[in-house]
Amino acid sequence: MRALVVDHDAPGGLRLTEVPDPVPGPDEVLVRVAATSLNHGELPRTGNAAAAPGTVPGWDAAGTVERPAASGAGPRAGERVVTWGWSGGWAELRAVSVTDLAVLPDEVDFVRAAALPVAGLTALRALRRAGTEPGHRVAVTGASGGVGHFAVQLARLQGAEVVAVVGDRARGAGLAELGAHQVVTDPAEIGAPVHILLDHVGGPLLARLLDRMADGGTVISIGATSGLDTPIAPYQLVGRRLTLVGIQAGGRVSADLAHLARLVAEERLRVSAGRVADWRSAGDLAEDIVARRVRGKAVLTVS
Repeated sequence: MRALVVDHDAPGGLRLTEVPDPVPGPDEVLVRVAATSLNHGELPRTGNAAAAPGTVPGWDAAGTVERPAASGAGPRAGERVVTWGWSGGWAELRAVSVTDLAVLPDEVDFVRAAALPVAGLTALRALRRAGTEPGHRVAVTGASGGVGHFAVQLARLQGAEVVAVVGDRARGAGLAELGAHQVVTDPAEIGAPVHILLDHVGGPLLARLLDRMADGGTVISIGATSGLDTPIAPYQLVGRRLTLVGIQAGGRVSADLAHLARLVAEERLRVSAGRVADWRSAGDLAEDIVARRVRGKAVLTVS
């Protein structure tokens, strides 16, 4: 089969080549991938910089079950699914556990489905961990990215008042339509204290936002795309009785993936695919992601 493999000398650190087909385990299905997505943290130029040459990355993928699980669990051959995993998504075929996929509603196409797993699961579980309730003020950093787009919408669906924090005004375009009550580029612009902060940036921005938190508030760290150290003084956490939690995607995700897909089918959750391209353009698209030239999700179609 063909797959995108790590090649640190290629554009974006990716090369399309032939690799052996995956061999599914007893509780794994074999999926013919139709679309996959690129996430900042899995790229060879960023969070996956230490990936071994020749390996096949890829967290998110959507396609059709080609071979059901030998155990009899999970979807049947021919069913359309969205899948998650720590590797293997950037290939024509993916072996994936029946606990890491969900059957897609007819209304959800492969492109939108491929953008859901890591970004959608991270936003959903961060808000759940924070105990988001109607009336809470929720700030989201990196709101113009894939996780941020989902977090803004899901927080609004849960009845929260949402503050979207972006790097510049241009990157804030469209966030009000997704549900943000306020779009800011500087923490000083935030008015009333924030009960929950979903932080995807880290660095000095996170330190400044802690001063905008309500006493007893919750900070969920879901990334550190700034690459900078966060200068936090103890009083910012202890004196304000703040809770700081770090999370990442993982575990059994079928139910949550199915929930996200239903929201998309019901048009209650919008998938913001800022760029859709053939996977032959993966290297160029990866470079655009690193350079912050893509808003929302970046999706590759497998041809």
